[in-house]
Amino acid sequence: MLQQKLQLSAKDILEKEFKTSMRGYNQEEVDQYLDLIIKDYEMFVKELEEVQMENQRLKKQLEDVRKQPAQPSGTTNFDILKRLSNLEKHVFGNKLYD
Repeated sequence: MLQQKLQLSAKDILEKEFKTSMRGYNQEEVDQYLDLIIKDYEMFVKELEEVQMENQRLKKQLEDVRKQPAQPSGTTNFDILKRLSNLEKHVFGNKLYD
């Protein structure tokens, strides 16, 4: 997905050749600078892919949560535990506390 939007890849940068002239740039200095750019570029692409994967995971997680039936409004964990306790008392009676 990302590669379709980028015009250059790390390999394109690595393989780029510049013309030389009499008063041109120092080729060794340009190569060193391009090496730094390639490392940063590869790190950027990797991090962006990781963020996209995390984004997809979170979207799926959100979708799963939205599919779950909603609890009645105003219901808290305390209310649920209280109901459960009352249900246990009703089903098991005093046997539960013996």
